[in-house]
Amino acid sequence: MASDECHSRRNFCLWLCTLVLTGLWQPSAKADEPLFGFTYTTDTQPKGKFELEQWSTTRFTKGYGSFWLQDNLTEVSYGVTDRFQFSLQSDYASTSAFQNGPFRATTPPEPFSFDVPLPDARYARTRFISVSGEGIFRMLSPYTHPVGLALYFEPTFGPGFSEPEGRVILQKDFRDDRLVLGFNFTYAPEYRRLQPNTKCLCLSETDINFDSGVSYRFHRNWSAAFEFFNERELASLNFTNLINSAYYLGPTVHYANQNFFVTVTFAEQMPWATVHSNTLPGAIVNGYDFDNDFEKYRVRIKFGWNFGAEKR
Repeated sequence: MASDECHSRRNFCLWLCTLVLTGLWQPSAKADEPLFGFTYTTDTQPKGKFELEQWSTTRFTKGYGSFWLQDNLTEVSYGVTDRFQFSLQSDYASTSAFQNGPFRATTPPEPFSFDVPLPDARYARTRFISVSGEGIFRMLSPYTHPVGLALYFEPTFGPGFSEPEGRVILQKDFRDDRLVLGFNFTYAPEYRRLQPNTKCLCLSETDINFDSGVSYRFHRNWSAAFEFFNERELASLNFTNLINSAYYLGPTVHYANQNFFVTVTFAEQMPWATVHSNTLPGAIVNGYDFDNDFEKYRVRIKFGWNFGAEKR
């Protein structure tokens, strides 16, 4: 009896250990926690869970004069399924500019490009920019496949402005998900009403962006990263007629607990810009692109609150 009892206990212990290890191995849904400031990963909100995010992006310093843009975005995300997330966004911004553009002409940033101030006038505005709907569908999870893959679509609408943005998101994890590599390809044609023909919602440009980042979780709640991204503008829909191409590099710090996260990114433009056939004269200064959608420095801060989302 004693031998049978010991044998039964061993079997029970083996069964319990197998059950626990199987439960630990099974992939669970992971909340959409931004390890990067500009690069997306494939994580989405778990089914039935909400997240509230607040973004604040400060852009400053041009080749001449003074320039400052504060772009603010409020986003609510919902996990429709464990693989599909839908979000609603509202974008609003403030800016100040003076003799900051090509040949020292006062030039508003792109969200305010409908305005055409006098070349030597001081310009300052605060304005609602747009609303967006965002859908992210994770096709492959980086926790159960060699590479994670997600598709992103974001239609944006504002006064005299629309932009259907598509993005391909790739993610590769190493060292038990402590080391994360992300890469994005973005295609986003912009349609605007611009001076002098304000009746036409015409193609203004097409944004082609390449974003990448590498993040390492060095503590249970802390990660550090570097991001490198290239933003291009084209005067066509078919990858021709390049207008601008700017490269940015910088560090990111991320903190998250069960229900809250904050991500801070600093990015500096690299002096690698060159003049292209469609580049606005005077936009390139000492290797930096200072057209109305580019500046030397960017600082992005993201805050987020998860409502009951379970973390891996």
